[in-house]
Amino acid sequence: MNKENNEPVGSRREILAGMGLAALGLIGLNSAWQKLGFTEAKPALNPNIRKYKPADSATPFPNVTLYTHEGEAVKFYDDLIRDKVVAINMMYSQCSGICPKSTANLREVRNMLGERAGRDVFMYSITLDPKRDTPELLKQYAERYGIRDGWKFLTGAPEDIELVRYRLGFYDVEEDVDNIKENHTGMVRIGNDERKRWSMAPALSDPWQIMATINHLDPKVVHTAEVHT
Repeated sequence: MNKENNEPVGSRREILAGMGLAALGLIGLNSAWQKLGFTEAKPALNPNIRKYKPADSATPFPNVTLYTHEGEAVKFYDDLIRDKVVAINMMYSQCSGICPKSTANLREVRNMLGERAGRDVFMYSITLDPKRDTPELLKQYAERYGIRDGWKFLTGAPEDIELVRYRLGFYDVEEDVDNIKENHTGMVRIGNDERKRWSMAPALSDPWQIMATINHLDPKVVHTAEVHT
């Protein structure tokens, strides 16, 4: 008998021995399964991560041509990102899940920005379905949600959209998960290109919290946004 905790020493030894036998049993079972040709299923790693990895980490964003919901051709980096404070999310017009709620929530952020939108801070929503979402359809989408100036909806060639998506970090390491468009609609990429500072926020966060992240990266703002509860 163990005098300190009144636990029988023999009982403790039996437990430890049992644990050891159980571990050996699991190892043996795993070995047997491998001999029979069974292996543990592992998620397929996404090959596009390597494909779209930037050759030069100092210039991670591509300068592909995209098209706004107003029909304007723009260069992604030169016209939309370079030296700007930006808030970027992914969406598509036929998305019936999180996209409508995200767009409505980000509209509140746009309204809070006021005159800063399109002057100090630039908002972009990039379609995940460029084959369907033409500039005309995106314009209808923007009008449906009452989107004001300072916020552009963007489409382009499918390969260019994929490149932009990966460079912005809207991807999953598991290929099957990455192939589901709606999995990339829940976050907002917020950054200051001039200062090379980037962050992310959930698209359905309280608009004041998203504003606080934007303000933290905007050099023209001395204090971050007031926290509302």
